[in-house]
Amino acid sequence: MDLRLAGKVIIVTGGAKGIGEGIANVLGNEGATVVIVGRNGSDNESTVKAIVAKGGTASSIVAELSSPSECEAAIRKTIEKFGRIDGLVNNAGVNDGVGLENGNYEKFMASLHKNLVHYYLIAHHALPWLIKSKGAIVNITSKTAETGQGNTSAYAASNGGRNALTREWAVELLKYGIRVNAVVVAECFTPLYARWIDTLPDPQQKLKEIESKIPLGNRMTTAAEIADMVAFLLSERSSHTTGQLIHVDGGYVHLDRALANK
Repeated sequence: MDLRLAGKVIIVTGGAKGIGEGIANVLGNEGATVVIVGRNGSDNESTVKAIVAKGGTASSIVAELSSPSECEAAIRKTIEKFGRIDGLVNNAGVNDGVGLENGNYEKFMASLHKNLVHYYLIAHHALPWLIKSKGAIVNITSKTAETGQGNTSAYAASNGGRNALTREWAVELLKYGIRVNAVVVAECFTPLYARWIDTLPDPQQKLKEIESKIPLGNRMTTAAEIADMVAFLLSERSSHTTGQLIHVDGGYVHLDRALANK
């Protein structure tokens, strides 16, 4: 299926690694011009080079997204280089373990800036250009907003905010023809996830335990599976879809996990 993304300028925050890298690669393969925004220039450039090596077009903007001024600068630099924005994928963030017992005001607020505030700021500064192009926004969110996890109050709150902003923006931007959707991630194996698993006493056993609770196929979701849904939601092929929280999770959140063991 031709997603008609060729030539579209699409920003992917946190597009250098993990889920963001998967999204950037799929968009590059579809012919989009991918603008990777993240704080690590060498990581950004590595993904840019991989996309270009396959015949795609990509660019890197170094920005610390917890800084409001750098969020604004990232959009300005995108426009200076490409003159347009056709799509935005808000993806950057980290499950930083700021809980109710082990956190404090400073840590909680810092986590909100790392995980939620920049979703608003990047979209706010990109909005005039998205209005011109009738572009689309996709927010990457996490199951933690719906299921809880324990010891991660700030991240759970951030994802609840991401979900709420998705629905709110879908309403606010109807008049411009801008569609806004979210992809909700549950258990997706990324380098960051692998590092977390490796901190546990028996990493392989824990991984098997987690996989056993994922109903569809007893396996982790891949970054490519997340990316394929994101590309679809950005494209004209999903032209009448907005305000949706779409779970790409093998049934983890909504299916009875007992099904996984039958």
